[in-house]
Amino acid sequence: MLQKEKRASILVVEDEESLREALKLNLELEGYEVMTVDNGPSVFKVIKNEYLDLIILDIMLPEMDGITVCETIRMQHNDVPVLFLSARNSNADRVEGLKKGGDDYLTKPFNLEELLLRVDKLIMKNRRIKAPQTVADVYEFKGGKVDFGAHEAIDKDGNSQELSKKEAALLKLLFEHEGEVVSRESILQIVWGYNVYPTTRTIDNFILNFRKYFEEDSRNPKHFHSVRGIGYKFTAN
Repeated sequence: MLQKEKRASILVVEDEESLREALKLNLELEGYEVMTVDNGPSVFKVIKNEYLDLIILDIMLPEMDGITVCETIRMQHNDVPVLFLSARNSNADRVEGLKKGGDDYLTKPFNLEELLLRVDKLIMKNRRIKAPQTVADVYEFKGGKVDFGAHEAIDKDGNSQELSKKEAALLKLLFEHEGEVVSRESILQIVWGYNVYPTTRTIDNFILNFRKYFEEDSRNPKHFHSVRGIGYKFTAN
């Protein structure tokens, strides 16, 4: 169904083993990369170490219900799409799920084809929202210039600075989303790749380097901003 360069990664959170395995099988047949857990607390271990395109989240779970799980994810400023599954079909339950941060709500028993269509739409919508603008091979802004082909930057003083592959990749990502906050999760996934996570301090060090290169006053940056608890933002002017 979904044509993609990288297989979309889905976490299925369901305590009923037969349904969990059935969802995993059918989603894998659609070409998705699927992980499964059977309780709420396990979700946080996964999202700490994995980039996810979607979470399919049962509401009735042991230890911690799905609504609380979703609410906690949103409190961590993680905007991964969440599709709730629930045996409860009242409007109040549906509204509660959406109010707490869910993106969609499907009641059990559900039609498999409908589930797959909703999964496809949520992932496509999320990817369109995050789609970057195109950045030229040479990008100029008030603080300097970056030549991605040469892996070189011209800093605020006109000096040449050699860039590592990771530095160039992070700059390109920030330039592509100029004016937007790019989450730590997105940076880790796109720049370092799936499942290869450095410490978040590594990103901070890169940002400090960029400020040395491009900011007149690195303590009061005009271009490279840290947004506490969320990520980073680049402003050209």
